[in-house]
Amino acid sequence: MINKRLLIKTLLAHNDENSFYDKKRRVDLSTKEGKAKFLKHICALSNSNPKNNSYIVVGVEDHTNKILGVDFFDDSKLQNLINAYLEPPPPVSYENVHFPNLPKGKVIGLVSIRPSAPNTTLKKTIWKYPAGTFFIREGSISLPKKQPQKPTTNNQNAVQHIHVHAQNNITLTLDGVMEFMANHPQPLNAAYVVFKETFVVCWAGQEKKSKNKTYYSRVDIELINEQVKLFYSTLDEVEISWSQDAFSIMEYVQLGVEEQLRFYPFEKVTIRFEENGSYVLDTEFLFEPPKIDSVVLLHLLNGVALLLRKIEKKQALNLQEQEAQYQIASLLVLGHLNGLALAKNLWKKAKPLLRAQGGDLYETLNEGARILRKVKYNS
Repeated sequence: MINKRLLIKTLLAHNDENSFYDKKRRVDLSTKEGKAKFLKHICALSNSNPKNNSYIVVGVEDHTNKILGVDFFDDSKLQNLINAYLEPPPPVSYENVHFPNLPKGKVIGLVSIRPSAPNTTLKKTIWKYPAGTFFIREGSISLPKKQPQKPTTNNQNAVQHIHVHAQNNITLTLDGVMEFMANHPQPLNAAYVVFKETFVVCWAGQEKKSKNKTYYSRVDIELINEQVKLFYSTLDEVEISWSQDAFSIMEYVQLGVEEQLRFYPFEKVTIRFEENGSYVLDTEFLFEPPKIDSVVLLHLLNGVALLLRKIEKKQALNLQEQEAQYQIASLLVLGHLNGLALAKNLWKKAKPLLRAQGGDLYETLNEGARILRKVKYNS
């Protein structure tokens, strides 16, 4: 079993960018340009490595290898993007890998491209890359080609050597459990569960009981064996359950207008552990967007516009406006879900303003973006 944190360290320590490995400060999948560049690298790495894994490490300074981190990125439908634009589509996963020195909520992203049939191309145009474009790695650069080409190097031995150095062991697992517990003191309830005598899942959250059910907020869940975060949120309400063979995370999102806030079932993720030392993740999307009267919603969005204008001009906010800031993301999400163009325009304005504010306020916008992204990919 590969420890993903150790794998990233091994890649950074022994390999500059090459035909099986790339690194990025960040990946932006919110724009056509960002998606196109990401697909370009996936395509090139897949074509250059038809017999071994290849990787993109996200959250690392390109020239210095400094580990800076990125926001937790939870997108179980990333493969849908790959399937939509690449033919044949390589199997791709994105994992959030914990590093102890990063700020809370920050991780390193690890994109793994598994071996696939060669000659992957773009099957439709995106940004400035036309349909039918073939990409391949030449050194550390992903280059477009008009015709498919065979890879010039065989990376199997090099990647296998890296995997050997990244193998997990009992010391790393125990250290990981102790580190997790130490980083989640009271009032967070921290616990661990062992599955199949092999896998250790650690989780923590602030407990709340309602109607004979236990919910958690400020939830952090990690598969210790691989140092992979399965879930992280400072806001959402989560139900956690487990059996002998599986660990389940039931997520709710809070949406509504003014005093009519409700928790809506959003997504259920179950990790199932097998006797053969493997596991699978099952995702069930449950969310049904609430319908809000458009007149009411437009009135509230106009209030958001006024509040954003005050924030932009750095005017002092009264107590009511300070509290209203934390409803901006929720109202913009509702506007998006109800098809209001004003919400989309306000989102573009709110993003840099709330990023500058930082902290929990910007986190509300990140959570909102995740809701919209998942609704889009599951619709």
